[in-house]
Amino acid sequence: MAISMYHASVPVFVQLLGGLKGVLEKAQKHATEQKWDEATILNWRLYPDMFTLARQVRQSCLHALGAGTV
Repeated sequence: MAISMYHASVPVFVQLLGGLKGVLEKAQKHATEQKWDEATILNWRLYPDMFTLARQVRQSCLHALGAGTV
């Protein structure tokens, strides 16, 4: 039985993006409790040569979108 790349990849992306949503909701809650500026957190890098958090989220979404439209 053949399986398409769409059916092999889209469920994985849905699960991963759902997990990312949960992490971002927890981060937002923590930032609100600590009275941190959200823009500051979105511009953080875990390591100097990494993209910012905002760019990593955007790249994750674009990667999932690109894989789902093929």
